Amino acid sequence: MKIGVLGSGLMGKEAARDLAASEGVTAVGLADIDFQRAQEVCNQLHSPKLTAYQVNAKDKQDLGSYMRQFDVIINALFYSFNEMVAETAIEVGVHSVDLGGHIGHITDKVLELKEDAQAADVTLIPDLGVAPGMINILSGYGASKLDKPEEIKLYVGGIPVHPAPPLEYNHVFSMEGVFDHYTDPALIIRDGVKQEIASLSEVERVHFEKFGPLEAFHTSGGTSTLSISYPNLKTLEYKTIRYPGHAEKFQLLVDLNLTRADYTVDINGEQVSPRDVFLKVLDPIVELGDKDDVVLLRVKVGGEKAGSPETHVFEMTTYKDRENNVTAMARATANSISVVAQMIANGTITKRGVYPPEQIVPGKTYINEMAKRGVNIYESVGEEKSHVKS
Repeated sequence: MKIGVLGSGLMGKEAARDLAASEGVTAVGLADIDFQRAQEVCNQLHSPKLTAYQVNAKDKQDLGSYMRQFDVIINALFYSFNEMVAETAIEVGVHSVDLGGHIGHITDKVLELKEDAQAADVTLIPDLGVAPGMINILSGYGASKLDKPEEIKLYVGGIPVHPAPPLEYNHVFSMEGVFDHYTDPALIIRDGVKQEIASLSEVERVHFEKFGPLEAFHTSGGTSTLSISYPNLKTLEYKTIRYPGHAEKFQLLVDLNLTRADYTVDINGEQVSPRDVFLKVLDPIVELGDKDDVVLLRVKVGGEKAGSPETHVFEMTTYKDRENNVTAMARATANSISVVAQMIANGTITKRGVYPPEQIVPGKTYINEMAKRGVNIYESVGEEKSHVKS
């Protein structure tokens, strides 16, 4: 299996690390517009399987020349490249997976390429991070165990192990993305009706082993394609997990227009964006740095089985890999996309076309593969909790 990675940033690097350590993978390409950066990552990972490439992803010819050398492409670039990479994958006849991007309906545009992908005999799977990504796969797995899925409730949070004021939060991906998730409305299904609800609302208390009490609240983007895959649900909602008091603090900042992307103020005759200023002020304060992070995840899928109610709950607590200095969020995200790319390359996934993760990734195999990488997902039915094994 030959797998190419686009982007040598944190997620690209960690996906390449996992690919290089995987027995069935014979060659791994790592591409970046900055060749030196890609080469440095290859040098750090010390694997004879790895080769650095210089690729300008804005140049379709350059992109296609790189992609056609591999069986599958992992797109770890910024989400604005997702549509172009998907189109190029179809043109050169190579399977491709990406980390998603519901901002600007990017994922919808990738999903619209389904017939073209089928005609080209390729598989494209967008949204393969944690949320969306892991939560979609687990939702699909839980729903497959029921005759009639009726409720999906999702809880995810990347938080510091040791919180510090003022926000008890350190960012594990772009703060700009956090602002969007807190500011835009959240899509939910309630009483069978698809609707939007304000982010940061309906705060509830949640507990995890070794962590709690915590709080969870609605944020945008988390339900991703699930409302399309399961349109007959009575309930669908996604909530972000943080330490208590976080939502109230951020609600004040939102109310003060400090997170709005479409808002400026006049200062001495110049139009200034409070959001841009706030991002610059906040970024160094909430930088994770060398601190330990943890990713907490809970997926509840309820419904009917053989005429009786049944609920499947999936839980994960993943910590930072201190030995390799890899954040918990990077471990969960990069391993997810690497595992699924390998499933396509080795023939575990054979359907062709464009599919969201919940419709195509086999949940049991995914859970087992993640466990091999120290990312353990536990399933319980009722009160019984057991590690899923093959």
